[in-house]
Amino acid sequence: MEFFRGLPFPLAVGALFVIVLLRAGGTYALGRAARSGASKTRVQHLIDSPRFARAQELIERWGAPVVVLSFLTVGFQTVANLAAGVARMPMRRYLPALVIGGLIWAVLYAPVGLITLAALAHLYETSPVGAVLGGLALVAGLTGYVVWQVRRPRADVEETSGDLSPSQVDQ
Repeated sequence: MEFFRGLPFPLAVGALFVIVLLRAGGTYALGRAARSGASKTRVQHLIDSPRFARAQELIERWGAPVVVLSFLTVGFQTVANLAAGVARMPMRRYLPALVIGGLIWAVLYAPVGLITLAALAHLYETSPVGAVLGGLALVAGLTGYVVWQVRRPRADVEETSGDLSPSQVDQ
């Protein structure tokens, strides 16, 4: 992230946009490639997960909008792109969803990342120890959140996500 610190906002968004296109597009390509030989790869473990089954279900039901909206989530983005690849979503539908979702992600992520880095840099100038402790607190908080997401019971996830009907999506 140090690379983005000195960049003007539009350039930071552009760099993050390219990164997310490569990462998400690569995940989609991995899903397409793994479809036929998944049982021989590590991808099979992910494909067998309940989270992947949910993503596959949503991709089959709603298609490209799920890919776009997945960029607003933490953790679901990867399985949604993988599910789109395994389902062999046509490129004419996947690419626009990837571009729109990736642009949304980059625009949202750039200010958060840049503001956080600027705040830590300013804190470091006044208190290096405070900046290190603040950075460690951020990493610990993010790690705690990820662990919580991974370990929470499946029933908890189903209660909070539920099935979306067409009328709920329009609201």
